[in-house]
Amino acid sequence: MNLIPADPTLSGMPARANQPAPAPAAATSGADAGDSTATLASSAPAPIPPVISSSPLATPTLTAGVASVTHLTEKLAEYMTAADLKKVKEAYRFSDEMHLGQVRKSGEPYISHPIAVAEICADWKLDAQAIMAALLHDVMEDQDVKKEELIERFGAPVANLVDGLSKLEKIEFQSQIEAQAENFRKMLLAMASDVRVILIKLADRLHNMRTMEVMAPAKKARISSETMEVYVPIAHRLGLNNIYRELQDLSFSHLYPLRYRTLAKAVKAARGNRREVVKKILESVKSTLAMANIEAEVYGREKTLYGIYKKMRSKHLSFSQVLDVYGFRVVVDSFPNCYVALGTLHSLYKPMPGKFKDYIAIRKLNGYQSLHTTLIGPYGTPVEFQIRTQEMHRTAESGVAAHWLYKNGDANMSDMQQRTHAWLQSLLDIQQQTGDSAEFLEHVKVDLFPDSVYVFTPKSKIIALPRGATPIDFAYSIHTGIGDHTVSVNINNEPASLRTELRNGDIVEIVTDANSRPSPTWLSFVRTGKARSAIRHHLRTINLPESITLGEQLLSHALASLGINPELEEHLVERLLNESSAKSLDELYADIGIGKRMAALVARHIFGLRGGESASAPVDHNSAAELDPVTICGSEGVSVQLAPCCLPIPGDSIIGQLRRDQGLLVHTGDCTLAKRQKIKEPDRWIAVKWGTELNRRFDSRIKLLINNEKGILARVAAEIGESDANITYVGMDEDKEHVLHQLRFTIQVKDRVHLAGLLRNVRRVAGVNRILRERS
Repeated sequence: MNLIPADPTLSGMPARANQPAPAPAAATSGADAGDSTATLASSAPAPIPPVISSSPLATPTLTAGVASVTHLTEKLAEYMTAADLKKVKEAYRFSDEMHLGQVRKSGEPYISHPIAVAEICADWKLDAQAIMAALLHDVMEDQDVKKEELIERFGAPVANLVDGLSKLEKIEFQSQIEAQAENFRKMLLAMASDVRVILIKLADRLHNMRTMEVMAPAKKARISSETMEVYVPIAHRLGLNNIYRELQDLSFSHLYPLRYRTLAKAVKAARGNRREVVKKILESVKSTLAMANIEAEVYGREKTLYGIYKKMRSKHLSFSQVLDVYGFRVVVDSFPNCYVALGTLHSLYKPMPGKFKDYIAIRKLNGYQSLHTTLIGPYGTPVEFQIRTQEMHRTAESGVAAHWLYKNGDANMSDMQQRTHAWLQSLLDIQQQTGDSAEFLEHVKVDLFPDSVYVFTPKSKIIALPRGATPIDFAYSIHTGIGDHTVSVNINNEPASLRTELRNGDIVEIVTDANSRPSPTWLSFVRTGKARSAIRHHLRTINLPESITLGEQLLSHALASLGINPELEEHLVERLLNESSAKSLDELYADIGIGKRMAALVARHIFGLRGGESASAPVDHNSAAELDPVTICGSEGVSVQLAPCCLPIPGDSIIGQLRRDQGLLVHTGDCTLAKRQKIKEPDRWIAVKWGTELNRRFDSRIKLLINNEKGILARVAAEIGESDANITYVGMDEDKEHVLHQLRFTIQVKDRVHLAGLLRNVRRVAGVNRILRERS
């Protein structure tokens, strides 16, 4: 089931979801992202109540008309002194005066936005200075109020906070990378000096995301992409999980509205069916914990829509498979009772091996602590439990906002505070050690998004790629044309293999040739979908004649093994194409030639269409031995490749591997890699043999152990030349004593006999102690 997000009004209590590795993005100012709709009566999500189920589809209440500060003052009165409350009211009056006559796109007074941002900060119980800065956060940028005036009216700390927020200039998302990097740098450095800057900024972005309905679709998508790529990971890094999850769902709803609506509808329909199971589990857990004298709050938790969607996409699961997992949270009264409760639950339901994680003993980087375990509940359904204390719960939901700090060296700092403080201070250290904004951004992005690799073009543009990406991925990320014509790469100004895994900070330069074409071997090491799809497109189109010829040959052999005439009748071809969804027989042959379809299975299907054995009958995996071998001439092109692991040459015993979308790969019969893969996929191997007319040279690797003496390399190379072989690669490894060296050559020979003669000739060279052919 391909579900996908829409109503941008999501607040719920979902399971955690890891953010995919994003590309660097600009941090847009509040005015750019925020001229959306109405103010919120209640902006920040309240702590999760102990209920059986809280819907992730709850819609924030929007109020139109005159903006009111009453709700904000009621929240602040719960924890502020009268003197602080008076200062906040002064800031409100000044902000109201500055924004007088200014309206949002919804038609509401603009002051409703600063009030809503302040309410979110009030839910975190930030101090009076932070609340005042939240109310004033747009006056410098929008109304040209000077910092000096704010210092005079409200004091330097408040003015510095507003100044830190106002320094985030309005630049367009997807603008020049240098501008993006500089803007992001300013935000993070302001955050490093005072964490309240980013807390207010996140509250600002949250309200903007909640009230974006009146925006144009293109602008909604741009701001949502920016939110997902910049603000969501920052919220996660700071442990602000409520904000992190809600921003994810809101971004999802604006980026993919149809998918969001479909998924929301499915979740709503499934919730009723799950109620009975949830109730049964809840009652059992509560009674078991009570019998063990453990005071605990137990309640169900639901995944966010984005969390469900991401899990379906990443693990290729159906909606029902994702919803088959039930989640519960157990909040106990003390640290020891976390482990007591764990043991009690394990006695109630059987734990699933390998599904226990102790994030209390080893907390996550952002301070998160909980015990995670998955048990087999009633009806055999998996049940996930998170066990934590009230203090851990506050940290898990509010992160750094639960214990925010501003001063260095606070003796009462918690471990989580110290970690956050150390990370913020590291931003200042990185700034001092880097020469420009782009380099600073690269370092910080690596910290925020550890699953991504950030590399540079020769012109210093930052490219984000998945970890493990190669220069081919990089080339295709720039442009498909560059990827298609790539011949070599320079990494950090040094030649490198196209298989090299890129590292953070690498400067990558692609060398192209108009006559070069993609190789099917690239598919074995590329990581990005864009590169993979482009290579496959090339194999299906540019090399279509080769693939068709190979596919026809493979199918003919498979049909012959079943006693069927390869010449198919017209009515049989028509039925075959209809049932296989191929548009033509050539397309069917091409699919077989590139490994997308198995010749043996297609032959079995044809046998069934002719009234023989069922098309679904099992295929004999040993049938490859019964077929006439496919002839390999060595000039077939990209549809037939010689395996780089063993480099077969004429005279070697060989076997063929049909790889999906990559054609036929030929290994030597004794290749260890081939033997391992044959065990895993026995039906993808066919018998092959060398042809009689081989008018080309074949690569082979040899290794020599030589004395470390003058002129030895020249003598060996000369003897290889005298033996009528061409050298394409030379490498040398020396031993610790510098007495013996290992020489490695890749040479081009005609066949096995030619190679044997060359080995005998080189073995006679003075200084050569040993020579052998290098295998996989």
